[in-house]
Amino acid sequence: MIDSTKKNLIPLFVIIGGSILLLISFGMRHSMGLYLIPVSEHLNTGRELFSFASALNVLMVGIGSPIFGALSDKYGSGRAAILGILMVISSLFWMANIQGTFDVIASQTIFGFGCAGCGTAVVLGAVGRSVKQTNRTLALGVVMAAGSFGQFIMVPTISYLIEIIGWSQSLTLLVFVASIMIIFSFFLNFSQQSESSKTGTTQSLKEAILEAFKSKSFNLLSLGFFVCGFHVTFVAVHLPAFIEDQNLPFWVGGWSLALIGIFNVIGTLYFGYLGDRFSKKNLLALLYFLRSLLFLIFIFLPKTELTVLLFACILGILWLSTVPLTSGIITVVFGPYYMSLLYGIAFFSHQIGSFFGS
Repeated sequence: MIDSTKKNLIPLFVIIGGSILLLISFGMRHSMGLYLIPVSEHLNTGRELFSFASALNVLMVGIGSPIFGALSDKYGSGRAAILGILMVISSLFWMANIQGTFDVIASQTIFGFGCAGCGTAVVLGAVGRSVKQTNRTLALGVVMAAGSFGQFIMVPTISYLIEIIGWSQSLTLLVFVASIMIIFSFFLNFSQQSESSKTGTTQSLKEAILEAFKSKSFNLLSLGFFVCGFHVTFVAVHLPAFIEDQNLPFWVGGWSLALIGIFNVIGTLYFGYLGDRFSKKNLLALLYFLRSLLFLIFIFLPKTELTVLLFACILGILWLSTVPLTSGIITVVFGPYYMSLLYGIAFFSHQIGSFFGS
């Protein structure tokens, strides 16, 4: 009875720990665009510097994802997450005290690499190993929904903090917020006690990578993720400044990103639910098509507070709903044991797209 109860609690602990990590890390990552204008004005540079640093940020998330994914698969998700969290904390403190070009680029680079350690590759791998296949895509959708909720609550909060206490002081406060993740990173270690984590252990790491790269499905899945990354980062980095260029109030940019986050809670949960019941491949195709249609409509709409906020709400439903479907396909095809690594490789393609989007 005790062993049965313990087995039932393992997925719950992992989901809670992973949800808190994504809530905080996603909230901070998607708030970086709010610093584009104040940091550029502080250093008296054009927007190109911070945009380039942001591009390196998202690229490092991609480079770090398979690295932290491999560390997670070999040494445990909790240990990999702690390493990433410590890098995030140090980079935020550095960014709060920038004095020149090098500081901006270096702090954003370390921030991005650290976010990979407490991001989707590590978290989704831990969840994927802990939850039974019948509910796996929904569970992945739950932790992604938590990340989106973090975007909803943290983006407007950080936007408000920048206005009342300044950008540098707001980053100092984020250092303490990021420290909370250390506690919940230990929850991810429960994934190693799951029976499903043993699946696929007869295959070596090299064999798993070679099998993935020889798979046409995996390569096409990664290519689709490239497009997803371009969309997400282009909007997250440039939408606040674009809205201000349209002579709309500063709060519209912050609330647009926040609305994307809260409506993505609906999207990830709903598509996670559908992914356990219908073709994940067809659902992904539908998501990408609807995104393209939405962008086309928004281009021709007049840019008012109403149209921008409506655009944000609809985009939110389609925002990161691709993630539980993509990671779900990887676990179905290749099994959960090397999920962190294989998802990290696919996510690297996502972040290359993010690099160009930024």
